[in-house]
Amino acid sequence: MQKTLKIATRKSELALWQAVHVQQLLRRHFPHIRVELLPLVTQGDVILDRPLAAIGGKGLFLKELERALLDGAADLAVHSMKDVPVEVTPELPVEVVLQRANPFDAWLSSSGQRLAQLPPGSPVGTSSLRRQCQLQAARPDLRVLDLRGNVNTRIRKLDEGEYAAIILACAGLERLGLQHRVTETLAAPGWLPAVTQGTIGVQCRAADTGLRQMLALLNHPETALCAAAERAVSRRLHGSCQVPLAVFARTQGGRLAISALVGSPDGRRLVRSDRQGPASESAALAALVAEDLLQQGAGEIIAALG
Repeated sequence: MQKTLKIATRKSELALWQAVHVQQLLRRHFPHIRVELLPLVTQGDVILDRPLAAIGGKGLFLKELERALLDGAADLAVHSMKDVPVEVTPELPVEVVLQRANPFDAWLSSSGQRLAQLPPGSPVGTSSLRRQCQLQAARPDLRVLDLRGNVNTRIRKLDEGEYAAIILACAGLERLGLQHRVTETLAAPGWLPAVTQGTIGVQCRAADTGLRQMLALLNHPETALCAAAERAVSRRLHGSCQVPLAVFARTQGGRLAISALVGSPDGRRLVRSDRQGPASESAALAALVAEDLLQQGAGEIIAALG
């Protein structure tokens, strides 16, 4: 096995935190191997004046990193799993996921007001159609504005008064030591997160069997099971950032529970499915949830967005 491993990562503070975390885990397991970071700028980091749904989706955060893997400039890449499309490049599997952090959304308000307390007409920032549909369903009287940029940029815009509140991922805030900014946690069952939110994935070349065996030591089986189930629902519904889809899976005592919803961006129509069963039947359970949503009209909601 080679003496040096290079990790491709985005340059944002949060992405670097995730890459350093994987770097530290590898050093702990394999102290004889040198592990370096290869920070890269992706299209998703550069194009900040338009919503992700309008410029090709979250896959824009992966292309440059995957190119580095294919070119041999890097040996592995670290991603937020919610940025990884459900259909991955066969030559570059994402087989390893770390233990999931806080999967829920965070409500940040400059006034300290919770979601239910914000005055009608207040501007709320989010670039996610999933968050938008749930927000509009709960508070149709609020004004939703697009919000792009890294975590610190989004918080600065809140502090400068562009928004009365913004919605971010709890995991990212906690990883950056910003959990004190959270006014309210938007948690299940009332509010569902994005597919695999809070989960870090590790990608490498399929041909690198030795490296794949090494990385397998970092895999968290329970998180992997939940991630696979959530991504299976998303795959059946052709999920992407262009689809207001939320899926949340969790295990307990050998059983798996999956909750999912699809909604119109204006929040006027939401369909939801909640199923549970043996964890050993996760694929079948995910299929049931997806079909349940489709039977309730999820396909029509998604088609209307096209």
